[in-house]
Amino acid sequence: MTRPPYAWPDPDRDYANGAFITDAALFPARWAAMAHAFRDSLGARARPDLPYGTGSRQYYDLFEPEGTALGTVLFIHGGYWMAFGRESWSHLAAGPLAHGWRVVMPSYSLAPDASLTQIVQEMAHLTRLIVQDHPGPVIATGHSAGGHLAARLACTDLALPIARTVPISPLSELGPLMATKMNETLRITADEAARESPARLRLAPGISAHIHVGAEERPAFLAQARILSEEWSCPWSAAPGKHHLNVSDALADPSSSLTTALLAL
Repeated sequence: MTRPPYAWPDPDRDYANGAFITDAALFPARWAAMAHAFRDSLGARARPDLPYGTGSRQYYDLFEPEGTALGTVLFIHGGYWMAFGRESWSHLAAGPLAHGWRVVMPSYSLAPDASLTQIVQEMAHLTRLIVQDHPGPVIATGHSAGGHLAARLACTDLALPIARTVPISPLSELGPLMATKMNETLRITADEAARESPARLRLAPGISAHIHVGAEERPAFLAQARILSEEWSCPWSAAPGKHHLNVSDALADPSSSLTTALLAL
């Protein structure tokens, strides 16, 4: 494993997860294989490729529990708004499904084809469709960039009828990302950072929140989680021994502390 030379301050190093995780390059193939096997195991309870818009990536997969669903968990994938899609995370529906919750996993338009503001609006539109089409409360969660989006959906200005949000390793303050090379693709402006950073916005009344992060994550991600919990006056938890690429795995376990926090059990 080759790591970049130490330099401080270095925004690119701050958010370089893979350089600090052994065998990081192997994780995407593992995720895809586990997701594929899980979808196959559900049979008719897995309904893939449902449209929520007209864009080429505006589709979601729906997973139904046995019996009548208590509500819907919306899980939004990460990838710095530039990579991945819904297909790699199906297995993370196992925890909520075991407790009787349906799970929606969308893809969304990626930068640079879409701005962060546009991506937020796509997820807001999907959330409204979920509320319209499926009875019961909605819980928004997601990892990394998906954690940002799950938090953003809970902000006052969007006025979305969700009950709870549990962002996992969220990018809650966008300002530092403007100094990274990623911003050549993301194109975050100062105005957009102010408008789309959950840590600068209010948690909407009536929505509960819990922030979750891996205790072994990069200091920048620990700070991002802590900042959001402080700004929103909500609890946060750091999972022992977990890093950025495996912290979400606990959603596949119905008895994990993350699944418990997600569903407020």
